[in-house]
Order: sequence, then structure tokens, then C-alpha cells
Amino acid sequence: MIDILKIFAALALGYLLGSLNTAVIVGKIYGKDISSLGSKNAGLTNTLRVLGKSAAAFVLVGDILKGIIACLIGLRLGVYVYSGEAKDCVSLLAAGAGAVIGHNWAVYFGFKGGKGALTAAAVLFMFDWGMALICLGLFVTTVALTRYVSLGTICAAMFFVAISFIPAFAHTFYFRVFACLMAFIIIFKHQENIRRLLSGTENKLTF
Repeated sequence: MIDILKIFAALALGYLLGSLNTAVIVGKIYGKDISSLGSKNAGLTNTLRVLGKSAAAFVLVGDILKGIIACLIGLRLGVYVYSGEAKDCVSLLAAGAGAVIGHNWAVYFGFKGGKGALTAAAVLFMFDWGMALICLGLFVTTVALTRYVSLGTICAAMFFVAISFIPAFAHTFYFRVFACLMAFIIIFKHQENIRRLLSGTENKLTF
């Protein structure tokens, strides 16, 4: 019972932390409502396009820190599960999932937010840096070749699910559930991007 309470506490704390939407906060500092400008997405890419590199740098750091701090909270709560040789900290997974959900549906900003990819990446790095590097490599390659950030994000999310089932990574069933949940959330939040990709109207990233 105590472990279940710890898991819910990790999820709740991660959610409250994730709800501190960095793009919205930085936009307010710059005197702009990021959710009504550009693509209207409260995330890193739209901040870069609308407010520039300096603002985007703050959002980058903030979104990463949210994921890291949430994971540290989950790690501190220390609820683990074992399956053969695999061992996962489910309180860390819960806190990380909470941070991503909070980023996307922030309680402080009318349950609106970004798309969660950057925070999810930070969580994955905290949990399995090897797997995170592989997904990051696919993301960078896809964006470099196509200049579509959304396509790179979607491909990396789907690939994350695929490799989570590889036994060599030695993760439990709970990690695979986490991977599927994160991929579903990210793809769900990219519905408009998918439509624009299919119609050829998606914005490309200018290097």
C-alpha cells in the first residue's frame, strides 16, 4: 500500500512540476503569448521561431530541468520492480510520466501546453541514457535530412517503443508501458503536424 501511495505521489509531484510550462513563462517575460503566435504551440520549436534563440535557450533548459528534477524525485521515493535480471524504478517512471503529462496539459495554464517531446527525452536520458542516445541519433538524422522537427520527433517516439521490447536493454513490463504511453501522448499531440506533413504544408526548420 505504501508503495502505491509513493507511486501516486511521484506521479502527482511530476505533474505539478511539469505544469510549469517554460515556453509560456518565457513568453510572458518577453511580453508575448506564445500560445497565440506562430504555430500556437507552447514549446521549444515555436519559441525559437517566434521569440528567437535566446528565449528558446531558456525553454530548452527549463524543459530539460523539469524532466530531470521529476526523475530525481521519483528516484528518491525509490519504488522498484524486478523481472528476472531486469530492474526498474517505477516511481521514477511515474514522476517522469507526470512531468510529460503536466507539460502537455498544464494545470496552471488552463490545461494547455506543449507536446512533451523535450521533457520526455530528458526523462529517458535519466532512465536509460544508452537508449536515449539511440533515439536522439535517429531524431537528429531525420531532422537533418528532412528539416521537419515534428517528423524527427514522431520517428524517435515510435522507435523508442520498438527498442523498449529488445531484451538486451533489460527492462520490465512497466517500462514498456511507459514507452507506449509516452509515444502515444507525443503522437497524439502531433496530430496537426501529421496532417500538415501529409499535405506538404508543414513548416521546415531553418538552420
